[in-house]
Amino acid sequence: RGDPVFYTWHSGVKFVWSGGVNPAASLTVSPHRLQHFSTESLSLICEGNSTEWRVKKADEYGDVSPCYYWGEMTGSTCNTNTRASSGVYWCESETQSSNAANITIHSVPHPVLTVSPSWTSPGDSVTLTCSVGPPSAGWRFFWYKAVPDMSDYYTYELLAGGTTGTEQDSYILHGQTHTAGYVCRARRGDPVFYTLYSDVKFVWSGGVNPAASFTVSPHRLQHFSIESLSLICEGNSAEWRVMKVDEDGDVSTCSDWGEMTGSTCNTNTTASSGVYWCESETQSSNAANITIHSEFIFI
Repeated sequence: RGDPVFYTWHSGVKFVWSGGVNPAASLTVSPHRLQHFSTESLSLICEGNSTEWRVKKADEYGDVSPCYYWGEMTGSTCNTNTRASSGVYWCESETQSSNAANITIHSVPHPVLTVSPSWTSPGDSVTLTCSVGPPSAGWRFFWYKAVPDMSDYYTYELLAGGTTGTEQDSYILHGQTHTAGYVCRARRGDPVFYTLYSDVKFVWSGGVNPAASFTVSPHRLQHFSIESLSLICEGNSAEWRVMKVDEDGDVSTCSDWGEMTGSTCNTNTTASSGVYWCESETQSSNAANITIHSEFIFI
């Protein structure tokens, strides 16, 4: 405006994208599927009537960046790395612009495992169900037993017949007899993509296990927060630990709320309600659901 003339800055670049086919320039995303995850590499492939291409992205804030910010351009293909994020992607040359693809890149899925029933009698069947989603279609599911590791928490051991996974999101354990923990994960695609492992979920047995037993002293129906309990492990192992799962499903060991001396855990006043049991690298005991009450005040 004005005389002398005054100009504003140029506006930021805004794009009108087409998802339709452009015979002169095309963008192909490989692997071609509905969901992409942050640990995967994508190949963004430019084809058309140009000798030099670049791949661009506009993120959710409207910021535009070229391939080398979040990948590597080799010829007419951009291979992304783990810095890639959701946005609209397209190819362009000095004379052509391709169709665009609105790609959403998700965090790596963390499956949720459920067990039913969680308390068993000897010989019961237990159903493990692994959920990934949404959507859950297209996954193969893998099932593991959580094996106690005294230097850590657990290592994972594939269940029998589980090397190729299952198309079904459930797995039945027949003749469950003892307390045990389980996890699941899933995979799909080519190249293969794996989810994270689920949290460990436990199947507890209140029945007697001749190889491993758990006793609570004093043995009574009510326990209070000002008391110390002795949680005693007995069986065919040289080293034991006492475990607890609280009301929120969090797993902890005796050292978090007591003191382990030999095969006995003596709790302190930070102990709380939960399911308690003993385990070694080869054995797991019966479990006990212990409720710890606040102290009574008598007037």
